[in-house]
Amino acid sequence: MGARQPHLGIAHKHTRAPCYRAPAMPRPNVRRALALVAALFASSAAPMAFAQDAPAGGYSLRRVLDLADRNHPNIAQARAKVLQVRAQLDEAHTAPFSQFKMTGGIGLAPTVRGNSVFSPNTDVSLTSSLGLAWRAGIEGVVPLWTFGKITNLWDAAEANVKVNEASLEKERDAVRLDVRKAYFGLQLARDSSALLKEARGHIDKALKTLGEGVDKGDEDPEDLLKLQTYSAELEARESEAAHFVNIALAGLRFYTGVAALDIPNEPLRPPRHQLGHVTRYLAAARLYRPELAMAIAGVDARTAQVQLARAQLFPDIGIGLSAGLSTAPEVADQINPYVTDPGNYFHYGAALVFQWKLDLLPQAARIRFAEAQLEEVRAQQRYAMGGIGAEVETAYAEVVDWKRRADAYAKALGYAKKWLVMVQSGIDVGTKEDKDLLEPAKSYAQQKFNLLNATMELDMAMSRLAKATGWDAIAPDGT
Repeated sequence: MGARQPHLGIAHKHTRAPCYRAPAMPRPNVRRALALVAALFASSAAPMAFAQDAPAGGYSLRRVLDLADRNHPNIAQARAKVLQVRAQLDEAHTAPFSQFKMTGGIGLAPTVRGNSVFSPNTDVSLTSSLGLAWRAGIEGVVPLWTFGKITNLWDAAEANVKVNEASLEKERDAVRLDVRKAYFGLQLARDSSALLKEARGHIDKALKTLGEGVDKGDEDPEDLLKLQTYSAELEARESEAAHFVNIALAGLRFYTGVAALDIPNEPLRPPRHQLGHVTRYLAAARLYRPELAMAIAGVDARTAQVQLARAQLFPDIGIGLSAGLSTAPEVADQINPYVTDPGNYFHYGAALVFQWKLDLLPQAARIRFAEAQLEEVRAQQRYAMGGIGAEVETAYAEVVDWKRRADAYAKALGYAKKWLVMVQSGIDVGTKEDKDLLEPAKSYAQQKFNLLNATMELDMAMSRLAKATGWDAIAPDGT
């Protein structure tokens, strides 16, 4: 407002001559308070600003984003899902080559002597002479040719990992937008808090001075009632502001997991990214947008599942391996190869084997089901590409809109300041009255708040464009 502080006037019941100068007294505080508070309440159509004193230090926006990425429950949940599907991928890589089963046991066996021709013992299982016996065996198949079952299973599992990794980025982008919304709202609160504090200080002084003047008959009682009305409304505004501050800080603390988090007392700044042509951001969305990556990976996964379903029509061919060992010391070992000896043996073997499920009709239905799922995700991919393009263009238009508004409000603020200086000069030379300063002061304060609000909206619009494109580097960083 310049080096000279304007004196905001209250109209008297009498008029003064142009050359008359009011005596030095606290009434300029009254005039400043009326004009300032009127300007504050004239901006009631604008979004409510939060007001709170901030400590000298605090967490920067970049640090808050890092903490939210580490501690936000939604991101932690998405990260856990990525670990789950990576474990499933490891299972898919190892399961086909782990089709082996081992069995064994230990028990009591009666004493049995002799051979296939003669034995002094009977077939009674429980006798007075028993001994321990044990056996163990292992068997399984090493796949050689599965007609694509194994490789398509791997492809589907790898695509599922990419889907969940893109889902993690999607959750991270959503959380970043929420964090920036709260952060910039608090920055706007700190800027607006200065106006609220100044108004409260002037009102408190002006109410006392104006009350004394009314008691003496030197001031207009209507001016006192007007100031008292503004004071009561300001109390309600301050209470509402404190309520929203608590909500915003609680949100930031929940996002970050830091119980005593606060932000630095720094003014709002417009985004540093220089806006380019819309085609630049459409191309960025095709590269970085996680939803498109999810759609592409989903198509890959469903394609692999269709191939897997078709491979189920063919047999599995592999090498069957087996080995077994049994020992019963109380049972005579039969060395005749034509005699079955369940007590003492060692065997091993290998053979070319195959397994073929002949449920051809149900499998044909499962193939049609997998193909229908593939068409579903392809339709989702087309919808995602078209919808994301529209979202990027909408966000881009919003940035352009708020950039123009901020520039217009900056011009309006400059005009209002010139108007204010011009009227103040007229008051100084006696060609204008003090009450003539009220309108330019209201306009100046209104345009100043409009510029602050437009700056915050521009930051949020750029943040939404960053989310729409998946290009987080263009989002404001609070500096």
